[in-house]
Amino acid sequence: MSQIAINTSQNVEINFTLASIGERIFAFLLDVLFLIAFMVLINLLFFKVLGLDDYFSTLSDNWSKMAIILMITFPVYIYTVTLESLMEGQTFGKKILKIKVVKIDGYQAHFSDYFVRWIFRLVDIWSNSAVVGLLFAIINKNNQRLGDLASGTAVISLKKNVNISNTILVNLAEDYQPTFPQVVILSDDDMRIIKDNFQYALKVDDQQVISKLSDKIQTLLKIEIDGRDYTDRQFIIKVIEDFNHFTGKFN
Repeated sequence: MSQIAINTSQNVEINFTLASIGERIFAFLLDVLFLIAFMVLINLLFFKVLGLDDYFSTLSDNWSKMAIILMITFPVYIYTVTLESLMEGQTFGKKILKIKVVKIDGYQAHFSDYFVRWIFRLVDIWSNSAVVGLLFAIINKNNQRLGDLASGTAVISLKKNVNISNTILVNLAEDYQPTFPQVVILSDDDMRIIKDNFQYALKVDDQQVISKLSDKIQTLLKIEIDGRDYTDRQFIIKVIEDFNHFTGKFN
């Protein structure tokens, strides 16, 4: 499968497997099914249960009818941009297929990135029966549609990821003693990137990435570990545990 190299903000290059065009299409179709189910429920609720059809019959103004329908169906239009923003690059369809949207510059994607992708869906997907988006994804080496190119994003596969919870003790003991208090200078985004990179390195057993990540963390924290006390892997685990202890986050 195709891969994309992303240089993270920690200056560590990580190779991610790109989601295939088939996976993206299947995720899209699943999302369409979710939206159809939503519309069926909305129809039953408003028109059958609440009797909105009777109210509609009293309206002579078509604009008023259109405005009401627009308000009722509004969640359908913002489904993608809303879920990708709330679920960190995933919709229900993407989550089932284990794929997600990421920034190719290594930083966390923000609402503005998802919004740009959403706007370009008008060209990529909803115009010309999705021919434009499909064509761009086929000819682009990173399987990027026009919206991905405009927002600097790509869609990667999360399949076969190692769960970092299986690697470190997430629930720390009450008498846990931290070793590196310097971890408090790390931001939530710093720790998220550290964990993502570490998780990937564990998955592919890439010692070089683990070593680079360890060096980068030591530089950030202005410390130098003794290889006789900690291996790079043990050091990173300890940093994550200490961060959990001081912040109560990323458990």
